[in-house]
Amino acid sequence: MNPARSFDPQRALRLAAQTFEIEANALHGLAARQGEGFVRSVQAMLECRGRVIVMGMGKSGHVGRKIAATLASTGTPAFFVHPAEASHGDLGMVTSGDVVLAISNSGESDELAAILPAMRRLGVTLVAMTGQAESTLARHADHVISSAVDQEACPMNLAPTASTTAQMALGDALAVALLDARGFREDDFARSHPGGSLGRKLLMHVRDLMRSGGALPRVGPRASFIEMLGEMTGKGLGFTAVVDADGRAVGIFTDGDLRRLIERGVDLRELHAEDVMHRQPRSVSADALAVDAAEVMERQRVTSVLAVDAEGRLVGAVNSNDLMRAKVI
Repeated sequence: MNPARSFDPQRALRLAAQTFEIEANALHGLAARQGEGFVRSVQAMLECRGRVIVMGMGKSGHVGRKIAATLASTGTPAFFVHPAEASHGDLGMVTSGDVVLAISNSGESDELAAILPAMRRLGVTLVAMTGQAESTLARHADHVISSAVDQEACPMNLAPTASTTAQMALGDALAVALLDARGFREDDFARSHPGGSLGRKLLMHVRDLMRSGGALPRVGPRASFIEMLGEMTGKGLGFTAVVDADGRAVGIFTDGDLRRLIERGVDLRELHAEDVMHRQPRSVSADALAVDAAEVMERQRVTSVLAVDAEGRLVGAVNSNDLMRAKVI
């Protein structure tokens, strides 16, 4: 390596474009190489009563960690075991009901070869992802997925580049085929991603966010205007619900309604809640998804919505600020 060699920006851009082209061609070539081996591998993972154990050394190991994480997050229990550590005790993580996905471009990784007999004794199903169909790993495998590429993007055709891109894409292809076969849907994805935005949208309910109990502004239909203002000011939600004797919401009065009455010069002193409330207020079930409450607010162009129980009794309220704090919107 010559550190004194001058940097050529245009050469760097040409190499980048060449890398993209080589790796794109490698991915396009993968489809033609897949067949019975890929299908049987998917079937083995679907029928697996244990877990999918992913193994790989070096760059293949880094790819393997990502593949295991993708499988686990899309409905296929999986984790990564380092082949070298497997020789020193971690093979105890592998059981006879597991499927082992072993990744090696050459298929001759010493660390993988060393544990092949032990895995055979365990009775696991071995799936090889390799670029060499006649390799040691391929010969020992129950099923072989071809990750062969015509060339690496490395100018010397040495550094794993196109081959690791191919491995990554094959891992994604396995995950997609498996999740489709399992009928894995958005709500399943949300359960394994509770901290993500989709998880919040599909797992968080109105009941989890709503103001309730003493924090919920409410008055009866005959409440005076002063009582309504007290509830609105004290609870800080910009409205008060109006409920009947059975606890059902029969109306709502907002700070916008107050502003409009003042602008019209209405004498407020003798008014009662039932005189100024909006009847049939917008409401959602407390058991509805929080994202459903957001949709009601957007559709009706309101900033708050009441929450009711199965009998229609008022149990809470949620506003747009609550939804934004929870990152639902």
